[in-house]
Amino acid sequence: MTGPHLGTRPAAWTAAIVLSVTGGGLVGGGVAHADDIDTLTAQQIADRARDALLDAHSMHLSTRGDLGGGSTPMSLDLTLDRSGNCDGSVDLGDSQGSVQIVKRGNDVWVKPDADFWKNQVPDGGQAFAAILNGRYMRASATDSRLLPLTKTCDLDTFQKLVSDNADNEAGTLNKGAKTTLGTTTVVPLTRIRDDKTLVLYVTATGKPYPLRLTLQGDGADATVNFSDFDKPVPTSTPTPDDTFDINALLGRSTGTA
Repeated sequence: MTGPHLGTRPAAWTAAIVLSVTGGGLVGGGVAHADDIDTLTAQQIADRARDALLDAHSMHLSTRGDLGGGSTPMSLDLTLDRSGNCDGSVDLGDSQGSVQIVKRGNDVWVKPDADFWKNQVPDGGQAFAAILNGRYMRASATDSRLLPLTKTCDLDTFQKLVSDNADNEAGTLNKGAKTTLGTTTVVPLTRIRDDKTLVLYVTATGKPYPLRLTLQGDGADATVNFSDFDKPVPTSTPTPDDTFDINALLGRSTGTA
């Protein structure tokens, strides 16, 4: 019997949405002050929002929807940091299954649902699910079978995907009038490209964090929310009674990162 295989890469999926709006040369202007954001251009604000995103040591990231073009809708709800800590869930979409994930440094715990076992491990998935009986699998974060998930749960991976593609040309941004997102005053930045409308909402006071990004049109309908910048990731991990060693379940991995 084979172990789980994830053909999708949620971190890359999310980074692609972010880059759809923030792509363009970095201007390196630093943090915008509350009294000068009104004088900045849309691209300057986007550049600073990306800088703030890349500078964060931790954050809460939630996404849902799809990019269009036949892509599979996905959703993530993760609190993650640069030290390899993470807590949340990943839904692969289209009834492909979801996984709860907890990561502390070099250890990772994952709890797939029934749809995950059925679709990702058609040969033996039901047997694995019965053995686990609602428990987490515990593994090394470098276990090759879980690598797409563990990389998704690493803020460094996400930030590197954004940084490495920061110079992509993405068209003209338009700056809208200030509005509110919940109780926060934000500046919306809009880009229309390939029949898709992308809107990035950036905090209008203090550090210009990106708070929400939406993508709509031509089959795409996706939202990314950012919050809890530089707040610690929850430290609780599953108890030994609620875990099962992945090697006891699937055998030893044939490779690591």
